[in-house]
Amino acid sequence: MGNATAVTGENFDTEVLQSKEPVLVDFWAAWCGPCRAIASAVEEIAAEHRGKLKVVKLDVDEAVEVSARYGVQTIPTLLLFKDGKPVERLIGAYPKPVILSKIQRHLEPS
Repeated sequence: MGNATAVTGENFDTEVLQSKEPVLVDFWAAWCGPCRAIASAVEEIAAEHRGKLKVVKLDVDEAVEVSARYGVQTIPTLLLFKDGKPVERLIGAYPKPVILSKIQRHLEPS
């Protein structure tokens, strides 16, 4: 997997909701072609923003309850959490510059 950390339904609250830094959650599945298409962009973002942004991947097939809790019906879905709350949502396979444009303003010191 690399720079993005795998999370599960069991550790989602600890890893995402209780994180001190913003967390980008990649809701994905192994069978999802568009999910694989954005995987390298997600990994690059994780590497480039280490220390300012935590990036995690959640397999929707293994964490159905978490996916349902946040209304994830289409994958890939990227949700940015800040202070335990979702602040941005991208549904679909977007290029890296689009993903960055949506999350960048949440990474600046508030």
